[in-house]
Amino acid sequence: MLPARIKIDYKKLDVYEEKAIDELKYPLVLSIPHSGKVFPQEFFSISSLSVEELRANEDLLVDVLLAPLEKEGIATIKMNIARAFIDVNRDKIELDEKMFYDYPADKIIFENSRCRSGYGLVHRVSSSGKPIYSEPISYAEVQERIKNIYDVYHKRLSAIVSICVQKFGFCMLLDCHSMPSKICSIMQDDTKIDICLGDLFAQSCPSYMSDVLRGSLVGKGYAVMKNVPYSGAYTTFNYCEPRKKIYTLQLELNRALYANEQTFEPNQNFEKVQKDVCSSVLNFAKSLKA
Repeated sequence: MLPARIKIDYKKLDVYEEKAIDELKYPLVLSIPHSGKVFPQEFFSISSLSVEELRANEDLLVDVLLAPLEKEGIATIKMNIARAFIDVNRDKIELDEKMFYDYPADKIIFENSRCRSGYGLVHRVSSSGKPIYSEPISYAEVQERIKNIYDVYHKRLSAIVSICVQKFGFCMLLDCHSMPSKICSIMQDDTKIDICLGDLFAQSCPSYMSDVLRGSLVGKGYAVMKNVPYSGAYTTFNYCEPRKKIYTLQLELNRALYANEQTFEPNQNFEKVQKDVCSSVLNFAKSLKA
């Protein structure tokens, strides 16, 4: 018997939160796509994992860490829906057809490293490698997720970027994430990585822009790498339009800097890291306006 298709009342969900749009003071927009914690209750009828196991896929406390910037007049949009339910930093076609019992025969089978590893538009596994779903899921139901969550988020993000361009003549979109500390252990050497800035290898923004943020962070004692281990994903690539004066940059923070990765709680360094990162981003914003 085929698994039942869940029916979600999307009207009950607040897809995103936005701050400082009307008080926009700088040509900088922050997007925080992976810090959402909300799961539709119906989702748990088809998932085999606990909330705690699923939360390991989120970008831990990034929204809280960057919250002070809202009061500085830096526009921010934060995704409320959990990344494990739908990942808005993916293309719509990044789907693993093996997850579905009703994948359309006429649809292109898209494969990339993210899909193969289980972290496409709809995650197949948790960060520890456990299957999220107990059985195949409905392709048609995932299209509802796209329509009611993914499209809603990106429509608003696009609008905010346009507002910024209209006001300042250009926009820098800073896509904000965190990375598990274990990522450093799989590097080929013992390189320390506190923060990664991804600019698609200088394709998404001029180096003189990203170097301001990098220099500020390095000056505060952080080990900052560019494009290693991440050069940028869907948002960085899709929104980058230099000819239209729209630039993108991906920010990745090592979670161990500011949080306990097992308990999801801030660690003793949280306030210092928050102060350092926020002051660096604010300095970056001011440099863009200068």
